[in-house]
Amino acid sequence: MMNFSIIIPIYNEELNINQLIEEILISTLKFKNNFEIILVNDASVDKSLKEIYKIQKQYPKVIKVVNNNKNIGQSYSLIEGIKKSIYDIIITLDGDGQNNPKDIPLLLNKYLSDKSLGLVGGIRANRKDSLIKIITSKMANSFRQYILKDNCEDTGCSLKVFDKNIFMKFPFFNGIHRFLPALYKGYGINTFFVKVDHRYRKFGHSKYGTFGRLFRGIRDLIKVAKIINKIKNK
Repeated sequence: MMNFSIIIPIYNEELNINQLIEEILISTLKFKNNFEIILVNDASVDKSLKEIYKIQKQYPKVIKVVNNNKNIGQSYSLIEGIKKSIYDIIITLDGDGQNNPKDIPLLLNKYLSDKSLGLVGGIRANRKDSLIKIITSKMANSFRQYILKDNCEDTGCSLKVFDKNIFMKFPFFNGIHRFLPALYKGYGINTFFVKVDHRYRKFGHSKYGTFGRLFRGIRDLIKVAKIINKIKNK
């Protein structure tokens, strides 16, 4: 039996959480396996935490809550959630509802069908984002692919399935969630990518600045290149 943990970082998503969880439960019910959903509240200042606890009361056997006392960002929220997980297969997706939970079985089935894979990632088709966000994302992806040779055209897609035990070997840093394909490949682990749905955000707005994220990405890219080179030279 293959069991899995779904990790979702939440920051000010009070209006998106309920529908997202319902969609995830519907999409994963076809799997007769055990699974857990870990919601990591990253010190939201709206009513996200209240909504999360409401959902946990509805599904106490499935939902776990991690509540950050201060805002630590998406990467460290994912790390905290993964540390609390009890299964070796990790699934991640955003809390804003733009990732479609219907694609979870697509990625999970591919991951389970090929024992050589350490990560299966989504590639967002027909992205529903602003033009400037799409352009800067393509620039960052092209530059990253050229430097790191990770063969991933959309590392920013949060919908991924991967091996927890390998992930826990990586040196953690802020921004690691955008470099998982490169790190897995750098550690000699096979990866695979499939096209997935991408939806308009129903409520709220993006919490991450476009150009600020681009420049931080360049800094993190240099860090990841050093990590990979260190592994290869061992």
